[in-house]
Amino acid sequence: MINVLFAAKPERWVEYETPLKDALEAAGVTANVQTKFAPEEVDYIVYAPNSAVQDFTPYTRCKAVLNLWAGVESIVGNKTLTMPLCRMVDPGMTQGMKEWVVGHVMRHHLGMDRNILGQNGDWTPHVPPLAQDRRVTIMGLGELGSACAEALRDLGFDVAGWSRRAKDITGVTCLHGDDGLKTALARADILVLLLPKTAATENLLNAERLSWMPKGAMIVNPGRGPLIDDDALLGALNSGHIAHATLDVFRVEPLPKDHPYWAYPNVTVTPHIASETRTKTSSEVVAENVRRGEVGEPFVHVVDRGAGY
Repeated sequence: MINVLFAAKPERWVEYETPLKDALEAAGVTANVQTKFAPEEVDYIVYAPNSAVQDFTPYTRCKAVLNLWAGVESIVGNKTLTMPLCRMVDPGMTQGMKEWVVGHVMRHHLGMDRNILGQNGDWTPHVPPLAQDRRVTIMGLGELGSACAEALRDLGFDVAGWSRRAKDITGVTCLHGDDGLKTALARADILVLLLPKTAATENLLNAERLSWMPKGAMIVNPGRGPLIDDDALLGALNSGHIAHATLDVFRVEPLPKDHPYWAYPNVTVTPHIASETRTKTSSEVVAENVRRGEVGEPFVHVVDRGAGY
């Protein structure tokens, strides 16, 4: 029997104990899953970066660390973590993100705030363009970004995506690298940020790059707070160059009550709810990687330490 250490906050164990054990059994894996083992007896670690486990040196027989979070920026640089690290690519999280992004893109595309928030007796018809005439750019074409790009494409939007490496998605204009960045931003009537946080992506959306976007563009950020230079975005909102920003993630969370974003009528703050790891589907992802490790198949969703994700 193999030993699987669940290393996360106690309240997460309450949520995960049954789904994780059920998923391992369904995958044909006989495992002892607990929150405490002698480190030298652990075969796999199911991990949240905010757990008490920060030194992986004692886990001498551990075959892989299986992250419960999509983001790995707070753990990828840990020099004691020398075994494979797998990020969470959860179908439930992907579906939730797709629904949230499509909802807010449609909200901005249709100008729904005008009617929802503006019931003041002003009868001024405003007919939006068709989706085919609205250009949406997705920054980040990983699992989440690709799913959102495809969903928006299927609704008829003119969709482009930008990524560090070249990608190919049917019906989506795929741009990459430094050469493609300006083109991606220059055609973004609505910009969706779904990049990971790395040294290369921090403050990616700075004052210069915001200026490349069309006047009146809208930004939707469910990715990572540090992707945006906050002062630069506030400046672009003040000038009217950016019409609206819907932000779900921030450098400091919860967003401090005195942060300027709260006072801006053209900023929508949502409290990091765009998507969440779902216990059932994420448990199945973990179980599949444990199964793979036991039969000698390659792990899925292995983190590229050099790239940071």
